Amino acid sequence: MSVRPIHLLGSPVLRERAAEVEQVDADVRTLVQDLFDTMRADKGVGLAANQIGVARRVAVVDTNDGEPPVVLINATVLEREGRALQEEGCLSIPDVYADVQRAYRVVVETTTLAGGRERVEATELRARAILHELDHLDGVLFLDHVSPLKRRLLLNKWHRLRRGKPGLLKEVSAAAVEE
Repeated sequence: MSVRPIHLLGSPVLRERAAEVEQVDADVRTLVQDLFDTMRADKGVGLAANQIGVARRVAVVDTNDGEPPVVLINATVLEREGRALQEEGCLSIPDVYADVQRAYRVVVETTTLAGGRERVEATELRARAILHELDHLDGVLFLDHVSPLKRRLLLNKWHRLRRGKPGLLKEVSAAAVEE
């Protein structure tokens, strides 16, 4: 198990478009496990590789809703259906939340850890989390989905919360995963 630091808003890697994964190998499988470990330790429902400083098209989602966790490697959205407005947050922007409109239902095609391709269908929170993480892999943050005025207010809040705190990394304790 390896819990990694999470990059915070302002870290350039969060605005990069992540590179495609050429081959699912031991490094990619380790990255996926580290993503799950870090996400769970920080009590999130999704995490993209660039949030831990790795600009590769890999993300994970686990909404703890009885559905199996999702591994997203080189994932593409095949279908979007419906619209739902719901509050979102982000492990890279702690304590900042906003209502974001996203598709209610989504179908994605992703590469599996075995190297094959599979379709994943999701609704509600699971669909929202998948779309949120895929946005991360394109350098898009949930703040980009709100009005300019709301974004400015949220960024002001972020800067107030960060005042006096150095760096763009958040250390995450592994204790939550071990419990």
